[in-house]
Amino acid sequence: MLLACLLFSTSVAAQRAVDQALQEQLSAQQQGAQVQKRIDKLDDQTQAMFDEYRNGAVRLEDLSAYVAQMERLVDDQKAEMHRKETQMRDIVEMQQQIVPFLQRMIDVLDEFVSLDSPFLPEERLQRLQQLKQMMHRSDVSVTEKYRRIMEAYRVEAEYGHTLESYQGALNGEGEPRSVEFLRLGRVGLYYLTLKGDEGGFWMPSEQKWLALDAAQRDSLEKAIRVAKKQTPPDLLMLPVVAPEVKP
Repeated sequence: MLLACLLFSTSVAAQRAVDQALQEQLSAQQQGAQVQKRIDKLDDQTQAMFDEYRNGAVRLEDLSAYVAQMERLVDDQKAEMHRKETQMRDIVEMQQQIVPFLQRMIDVLDEFVSLDSPFLPEERLQRLQQLKQMMHRSDVSVTEKYRRIMEAYRVEAEYGHTLESYQGALNGEGEPRSVEFLRLGRVGLYYLTLKGDEGGFWMPSEQKWLALDAAQRDSLEKAIRVAKKQTPPDLLMLPVVAPEVKP
């Protein structure tokens, strides 16, 4: 009986030891599982942080490249602004030099017209007046002013090698008379009354008109028809003033 009790007691103690060992093992496994979960969680967090860092590093690299590009662009814009400012100063200085030069060109042309033979006086004086008024207009560029002045010079230059006939008023003694003028380049300026009974040519040295005889008036009448393309060119006998030779 005593032996049976001892065996039972030993069996119970052994069972308890086994249960306790199993319980401890189970607890250890549970703790291990929890630790593994924490490790896995930490690993996920670490990976996420690494991915974020890597993405941040890529964005930082891209941003640095963008900033460098913007800095180069700003430097280029500053250089361009400096070039424009330099050009503007050059333009202002050039205008300050060109405007007086253009004014002198107009003054020279004005003096030339006043000393030239008195042909097309209204047309030429009106052209000069328009040029003078243009110089005071701020809405006309310097380039356009130069172009118009050169155009006036070109027109005056063409007068020297063209034949032209036109009607106009002859201002002399008494009331102005309507006559037919003939301009032979710049070497001869003539007039003939509409009836053909009076004619003359301009004498620059005396600054007055000299009369033509009947034969010269006939030649002048033919020359006027040639200028108007009413008759073919022909040999004409008209007085021509020889150029003055200065010593």
